[in-house]
Amino acid sequence: MSRNKLVMVIAFMAVAIFLISGCAQNEPQDLTTPEVTEPSEQDESTVSDEKIFTLDELKQYNGKDGKPAYVAVDGIVYDVSASDKWKNGDHNGFEAGNDLTDEIKNVSPHGVKMLDRVPVVGKLAE
Repeated sequence: MSRNKLVMVIAFMAVAIFLISGCAQNEPQDLTTPEVTEPSEQDESTVSDEKIFTLDELKQYNGKDGKPAYVAVDGIVYDVSASDKWKNGDHNGFEAGNDLTDEIKNVSPHGVKMLDRVPVVGKLAE
């Protein structure tokens, strides 16, 4: 066997031994199902911190003069500001800052499915 092949075989064996011995030292992993815990107080406060918008507050988010563009559909308020389709708060005759439930569900050709692409920022007050 040539010297180069011998060096390669020894290096390969050294790496194999190193890997095998390293794995043997690790503690076995617990593969049981993790215990489900109830939400902590911190989790509950995060949920309750969700912004609630009145219709008057929502009107302030009309996408004009550098303001964000928000729309409400089915009581959920969405931020459509990043969408080029909502530039300056207008889209196909619809205006941001409003509850557009009827318009989105009954007039818009794409319906509510496009709302999955935009962030939720809160809820509309009942």
